[in-house]
Amino acid sequence: MKALITYFSASGVTKNVAEEIQKAINGDIFEIEPKIKYTDEDLNWADKNSRSSIEMSDKSSRPEISKKVDNIDEYDKVIIGFPIWWYTAPTIINTFIEENDLTNKDIYIYVTSGGSSYDKSFNDLKESYPNLNFVKGIRFTGEESSEEYLNYIN
Repeated sequence: MKALITYFSASGVTKNVAEEIQKAINGDIFEIEPKIKYTDEDLNWADKNSRSSIEMSDKSSRPEISKKVDNIDEYDKVIIGFPIWWYTAPTIINTFIEENDLTNKDIYIYVTSGGSSYDKSFNDLKESYPNLNFVKGIRFTGEESSEEYLNYIN
């Protein structure tokens, strides 16, 4: 099965995990890049007027992505990584899912977080996209071994 490792990374932790998963399973990699990059001020969760706070309080928010996956139909597995924002997936993940046909693909998610679980984000995505096959979710801190990344996908 051919795998695509996708990720949205605001601070670099999720990117590092994506690169480790890529090494472990030898899949292709794709960064979910916002059309307008997030600044530190945008990511200030304590400021109710910060960009991320506004996006996360509006569940219909779909931040634009700078590029699309041209060959999504070539992949059987799609691995989607992201940091936990407000106990769930950042709304840019919804943009990615809605802009790519993930029907009939096995979808794995991984989250990066120092303490929050993946459960709520996994369940939120399954509920939002009931026609998609979400197989498994997991939380990584960025300190895992290659074997742990490989075991997650297999």
